[in-house]
Amino acid sequence: MSQSSTEATTALRKWMCVVCGYIYDEAVGVPDEGIPAGTRWEDVPLTWTCPDCGTTKDDFEMIELD
Repeated sequence: MSQSSTEATTALRKWMCVVCGYIYDEAVGVPDEGIPAGTRWEDVPLTWTCPDCGTTKDDFEMIELD
């Protein structure tokens, strides 16, 4: 699977669970759950749930950190 040039130059992002505050960091992934570092949010399975509270991907939002 190859990356497009736009995707390859896009900075890795962080997503926060609006229910409990857990942060999914694309640079880190969730290796304990089979999601390696560098996995884009779009590539996280729809069946994945927050490891802290169990909510679905629909309950996460992108956040910007300084």
